[in-house]
Amino acid sequence: MTNKIEIETLHLFPILDRKLIELLKSLTVEEWESQTVAKLWKVKDVASHLLDGNLRALSTSRDKYFGEKPENINSYQELIGFLNHLNMSWTSATKRLSPQVIINLLEITGKEYTEHLKTLNPFENAIFSVAWAGQETSPNWFHIAREYTEKFLHQQQIRDAVGRQGIMTKELFYPFVDTFMFAFPHTFSNVLAENGTTVSIEVSTDIGGIWNIIRTDTGWGLDKSKNIDTHAKVIIDPETVWKLFSKSWKPEQVTDKVKVSGNTTLAKQALNIVAVMA
Repeated sequence: MTNKIEIETLHLFPILDRKLIELLKSLTVEEWESQTVAKLWKVKDVASHLLDGNLRALSTSRDKYFGEKPENINSYQELIGFLNHLNMSWTSATKRLSPQVIINLLEITGKEYTEHLKTLNPFENAIFSVAWAGQETSPNWFHIAREYTEKFLHQQQIRDAVGRQGIMTKELFYPFVDTFMFAFPHTFSNVLAENGTTVSIEVSTDIGGIWNIIRTDTGWGLDKSKNIDTHAKVIIDPETVWKLFSKSWKPEQVTDKVKVSGNTTLAKQALNIVAVMA
């Protein structure tokens, strides 16, 4: 990564948080119990998870308090198991909280978390690396962008469950998917190809874009140039992107929703991008 902020997201946190509070305040009792695309979670569970994200981040990043620490973590899958345990234990405990309590706490902690993120030097090492991008250390600006994707993704899960539009816009969706695409090269880390081999993903509609990875002596690198000859290409719509790359949908479930051209093996590998810890 270069010594510049490649994706600006911090200014979008207040917008996303405001839209979340407006959304949650509009929900009926029945909508709070709607099933989301996250199979183990209903709307209330996802809202609770967003609250956990604010609280846990304030505790660790701002207050340097880590509470329950991972022990004997020797693999990526063990780390995921630990995080899944934290997530499920939280949502189980907060089933006793009312929607209004959750909304009030989200309003308070969302503002506090954004104010904390503003204090971070964007180029210093983040408290946690972005593991799904294959990084052992990450700059704060990328950590902030990762946190933005969490807030966007889970709000969109709620909106999807209750049929409310609102954040699938160029302003809010593009930084989300742009950040997700940092997982693109890592997805090909074990894929061998000749130098110069290029694989492209085009997210359709005016809120999408084009992302490429190019094979070099040092591995696969991300390139956002629009006029590159590719050896394999996938065209995918925004709705499918956020569900597929967050592992809510599996690659075999979207074969009729994507257009693949060129080397099909390389193109289908692109469908295995996972830009969340899952």
